[in-house]
Amino acid sequence: MPPKKRNSGTTQIKELKPSVKSVSPDKKENAELTIKKHREKDAEFVTLCKSLQVTDTVCDRAWMLWKTVQESMEEIPDSQKRIWGACLYVTVTDLDVASFTLTQVQKAVDLNIKQFLSLVRKMDVNLDTISTRVNSVLTRLEKKYDVSLALYQRFEKTCRKIFSLDSDSKEKELLRSCWTMFLLAKGRALQMEDDLVISFQLLLCALEFFIKRCPPALLQPLYQSAINKAQSPPTRTSRRNQSKAKPRPPEPEVDVQLLETLCNENECNAEEVKNVYQTSFSAFLESMDLSRSLDLPQATDLSSQYEEHYLKSRDFDGRLFLDGDKTLLPPKLDLMQVERTPKKNLPEEDPILIPPQTPVRAAMNSIQQLRVDLTSNGDQPSANLAMYFKNCTVDPTEEVLKRVETLGQAFGQRFGQAVGPRFVVLGKQRFTLGVRLYYRVMESMLKSEEKRLSVQNFSKLLNDSTFHTSLLACALEVVMATYGGNCVKTGGYNHGSGGDPAETDVCFPWILDVFRLAAFDFYKVIESFIKAEPSLSKDIVKHLESCEHLIMETIAWRTGSPLFELLRQTLEGLTEQLETPASFNQPLQHNHTAADLYLSPMRPSHGVLPPPESPATPSSQPASQPGPQPASQPGPQAASQPGPQPASQPGPQAAGQAPRLPRSNSLSLFYKKLYRLAYMRLKMLCSYLLSSHPELEPIMWTLFQHTLQHEYELMRDRHLDQLMMSAMYAICKVKNVDLRFKTIVTAYKNMPNTNQETFKHVLIAEEHYDSIIVFYNQVFMQKLKTNILQYASTRPPTLSPIPQIPRSPYKFASSPLRVPGSNNVYISPLKSPRMSPGIMTPRSRMLVSIGESFGFSNRFQKINQMVNSSDRSLKRTLDLGSPPKPLKRLRFDVDGQDEADGSKTGGDSTLIQKLAEMSSTRSRMQEQKMKEDAESRKE
Repeated sequence: MPPKKRNSGTTQIKELKPSVKSVSPDKKENAELTIKKHREKDAEFVTLCKSLQVTDTVCDRAWMLWKTVQESMEEIPDSQKRIWGACLYVTVTDLDVASFTLTQVQKAVDLNIKQFLSLVRKMDVNLDTISTRVNSVLTRLEKKYDVSLALYQRFEKTCRKIFSLDSDSKEKELLRSCWTMFLLAKGRALQMEDDLVISFQLLLCALEFFIKRCPPALLQPLYQSAINKAQSPPTRTSRRNQSKAKPRPPEPEVDVQLLETLCNENECNAEEVKNVYQTSFSAFLESMDLSRSLDLPQATDLSSQYEEHYLKSRDFDGRLFLDGDKTLLPPKLDLMQVERTPKKNLPEEDPILIPPQTPVRAAMNSIQQLRVDLTSNGDQPSANLAMYFKNCTVDPTEEVLKRVETLGQAFGQRFGQAVGPRFVVLGKQRFTLGVRLYYRVMESMLKSEEKRLSVQNFSKLLNDSTFHTSLLACALEVVMATYGGNCVKTGGYNHGSGGDPAETDVCFPWILDVFRLAAFDFYKVIESFIKAEPSLSKDIVKHLESCEHLIMETIAWRTGSPLFELLRQTLEGLTEQLETPASFNQPLQHNHTAADLYLSPMRPSHGVLPPPESPATPSSQPASQPGPQPASQPGPQAASQPGPQPASQPGPQAAGQAPRLPRSNSLSLFYKKLYRLAYMRLKMLCSYLLSSHPELEPIMWTLFQHTLQHEYELMRDRHLDQLMMSAMYAICKVKNVDLRFKTIVTAYKNMPNTNQETFKHVLIAEEHYDSIIVFYNQVFMQKLKTNILQYASTRPPTLSPIPQIPRSPYKFASSPLRVPGSNNVYISPLKSPRMSPGIMTPRSRMLVSIGESFGFSNRFQKINQMVNSSDRSLKRTLDLGSPPKPLKRLRFDVDGQDEADGSKTGGDSTLIQKLAEMSSTRSRMQEQKMKEDAESRKE
């Protein structure tokens, strides 16, 4: 549950403390259900309400919701009782009352947490059952559960390495107390209980606390020795206690040796964990009066205090992990992931232990890799970077350092507000990593610009405050994504819809709010940042690409964005016009640098596309002409969005008109990418819904593109997909194809990176929001109905060309590439020697590094055996009762055939042929690389 909701319920819980099992939602209303008022309802439903101790108001609203669901669903997906439980949960969440917890309703309807959340979402048939508030709660709850499950699985594994445990009840009680203390510490210290990294660091702190108070006989030798080394000299605590005057209790003593042992065993940074202990965990111990005690805490005391926190949070009871309670059991697929993985080595080989990439291990590896990459970089500009600063006409050094200090203070303060007030120091550590990356990438960019332009004076760029703020924000987003799991708020905006407050979520675009940075300015640096930092992992590159997409979809279109000023200049003929359909069939060039984008349009454009031809669609006519029929949901007619009305078609420069400014490189590239993103989204949705009408896709695209180019004011404070769905519905309407909005949004929910807020919360007029259907009727159709009607005439508008869709504008330097003509042979650049096979992907049977020592000669024989042998290992399936299926053989295509279909192959000649193809491919790749380098030097 969101922390803000938990805090908002605190007052209610304290006043209703007499009931331990459940909490009344309203002081003024009788907590006891009045049975007489609900005689018309199903008796079992009333019994369920009584068992969960809900009020009459909750009972009535949940029953109304059940009736709505019953009428809208053709088939009830589960038993009535389970649907009733889901209706009750949705009702208390919408009303924000504390009637019962998630675990209590799960037990009442006999569902585990994943099943229950899935059932709640299935109820949203008409897309109006689940509010954005409830959806936000479900999303946060699911993430918190995933994090808690990963932490508990790691806790079990770690405890087996620490403690010498058997079935003794006292030893089980030790683990129960440790886990319960961790849950309590996490709940009290963290406002974001779904933060995996900080939660894991708190777990290590709790383990340290219990290990040093545990009898040595219960510890494994490694931790016995760690404690003995730490206890051999006199403790500093005894010297501190010599002072009689104690204005405040002493800080809990950290066993550094023990903490470092724990961190090393769990691949976690010891300095960060120590800071968490000193700033947060120690304060928790003080609040529990445990800091000066040398004894283990009482399990009953910990459990009763966690019980109070659990009732306030109203979500799941984390203690039930210890009991293997079915309400918290993960899906069977998750339990079998390790079992279904085939063996990596042949029987005669020495086993190479590759630990599974659990969420905790993956996070720790990513953080470790980031810290290793930045080890050689300092917190100050390097000598080379300082020289670039000095070569400027106006030395930016002082302003750069001052800006970093100011933004660092803002970052630390907002980080503490979002994560927890005692984690400001942790925020400063992450900011320091971001600063190191910021200086490193800036130096790399300047070296590339110097090589490209043969100049060393970058005064205009390096004195641009927006450039520096954007670059630092991008570096920090990389750091935050590495620590936080690459999260992006797909909704992209928060208009008071009851979603999570911004201060409890550090997902993108949180960093833009912290720095008060326009999304359009931030987008300019993303591509140059990725090119300048080849060490970025594939996941981080994909995350930055997701950020770029989110900016183009919605954030850049917020009121106040500099994007609208550039569009206004284009509208008034002050600059060259936008990219038009005439350039769609040309490949997207990615040779723009940060300097091109941040100094544009002041910098003369170069290498731009030829002047565009006439637009693909005629201009829209006055809105008074008749148009297509509105959507099925009626609504009053409303005026179109306020703002400047764009010209329907930019014409040639008039005589005597002031000369135009050069084309804005930033706006030009933005629209190139926007068109391609928009078409990809439309194409995907059409493939879901209109596979039998392929002729409609180019027509929908023409209307969609026309809207983005000529009616861009419709994008103000809205989402790209809202215009896409409206264009799709409009064309189906005029072409007499039966496609309802309900069907469109149902398919839309299945697309990647979507949020129900996009179609449930659309701007209609100032401060007024409604569904996508109301938007279509009152805004979209009123603005474009004449243009839409032309597609039903005998002379429809000319279709817009389809944009060329590149695979990705970003190259993943470390991504394996498939060898042409083969299926299972991949090549990739040499990995950094510090990376272990455990964190390399994909997990291959054998990793061969050409150019390094390969080991013994018999390993080449094993490669031949792997290729030529007909004996293959059997892949274990999830269904242990069914016979195992044989693995497909390693396939080498010969004349369009392969070994998997039973065709004969030439054995050794096939391998020779494929090796020759690999050599040829390598040569072509080298030639392509040399060609690209030569082109990059042309300017």
